[in-house]
Amino acid sequence: MKKLVFLSTVFAAIFMAGCSSKAPTTTTTTNNEDMYSKDMASIINGINSRVQNIYFDFDKFNIRADQQGAINRNAAIFNSGDAMDLRILVEGNCDEWGSDEYNYALGVKRAKTAKDALVAQGVSENRIEIASNGESKPVCTERSKACDAQNRRDEFRVMQ
Repeated sequence: MKKLVFLSTVFAAIFMAGCSSKAPTTTTTTNNEDMYSKDMASIINGINSRVQNIYFDFDKFNIRADQQGAINRNAAIFNSGDAMDLRILVEGNCDEWGSDEYNYALGVKRAKTAKDALVAQGVSENRIEIASNGESKPVCTERSKACDAQNRRDEFRVMQ
C-alpha cells in the first residue's frame, strides 16, 4: 500500500512538472499600432482641451440660458469629424452643501440634463455616458459663494 501511494505521488509530481514547462507568450506592438495610439491620444487631448464645462445654479439641474452656448459648442465639437467615433463622458459635480446622497443624485440629474441637451443637438445618445461625482471632486475649496459656483458644474470628456 505504501508503494502505491509513493508511486502515485511520484507520478503526479512528474506529470505536474511536465505541464509547467510552457514558455509564456508575449505580444508586441508594431510601429503602426504605436503611431495610431499616439495619434489617437493626441486627437483626444486636442478635443478635450476645446470642450467647456457648464455651470449650474445652487440646488438646480436645469441648463441656464447663459450656458446654452457652451452646450452648442460642445455638441459641434462632438459632431465633428475627429470626434464622431469617440465616446463622451458627462460628469455631474456639486458644491459641498447637502448630504452625500443628495449631491450624488443631483450630480446624476445635472449630467442627464447635459446628455439630453447634447442629444437634442444631434450627438448620438449611444456615445454618451453619465456619471456623478457628487461633491467629491471640487475645483475650489475656499468657503465662498464664488468658489461654490465653480463646483456646481458638468465636465465633458471624450474617450476612445
